[in-house]
Amino acid sequence: MSDDGPEGAVPDTSFVPLLDARQRAMLAEMGVRVWAPRAEAVVAPAPVTTPPAPVPAPATRAPAPLTRPVVATPAPTLTPVAEGGPTSARPPGVEHMDWPALQAAVAGCQACGLCRSRQNTVFGVGDTGADWMVIGEAPGENEDRQGEPFVGAAGQLLDNMLRAVGRSRQASGEAGRGIYIANVLKCRPPANRNPLPDEVAQCEPFLARQVALVRPKIILAMGRFAVQSLLKTDEPIGRLRGRVHRYEGVPVIVTYHPAYLLRTPADKAKAWADLCLAMDALRAPSS
Repeated sequence: MSDDGPEGAVPDTSFVPLLDARQRAMLAEMGVRVWAPRAEAVVAPAPVTTPPAPVPAPATRAPAPLTRPVVATPAPTLTPVAEGGPTSARPPGVEHMDWPALQAAVAGCQACGLCRSRQNTVFGVGDTGADWMVIGEAPGENEDRQGEPFVGAAGQLLDNMLRAVGRSRQASGEAGRGIYIANVLKCRPPANRNPLPDEVAQCEPFLARQVALVRPKIILAMGRFAVQSLLKTDEPIGRLRGRVHRYEGVPVIVTYHPAYLLRTPADKAKAWADLCLAMDALRAPSS
């Protein structure tokens, strides 16, 4: 036996590489039969062709809309107007007016913003020659409607207080019986809010002229804003009660506003003590 296998066996040429024509002829001359597999039709796979990427059309920009150039204009400057800000000048010469001129000046006053919301100005009421003068703070809703100071529940309490000392707003011309009543402000602040400093300043000349015309012997200042306007102080009423102050030489007695006494009845005894002090100051010899 040889390494080539059994005698007469046909050599395995399944791994004989493919030969060209010349090599096959030489092997045939040597008696070597070359086996070759039957050729089979080999269908080559169709080449995979990638479709060319679409060529984007050249981008065209839409024509920009025709617009007018925007020119920035500065916003108008708005000057804030305070609620109590002035609208016109107060009538001049208040310090020289008589009663009719003073009342007309108050009725037509537009020196602060309160003129926009008022129904009526509230000038004053009572005996213009009385030796007692009651000064309150500002009109409320009832006062604004009727044009008279101290009406409604607070006015009724004030009338009762005055009757207790023999005084009445209706007792005009009766010696020792009359009284004159006025407010620091002549117009009602909206919603009965506190008066603003500018509003008080605009109305003070009217009140000063009323005091000068009445020439009272005693002033009863009722409420914080009346006290501050007359005495130019921020001291609370509780510290100012019980002694005599002065306004343009006239004795001033500080007491609570009737509206406050309605809310705090326990302080009515203090208000009575203030009325007694006012009577004592009126009887005291002038210094």
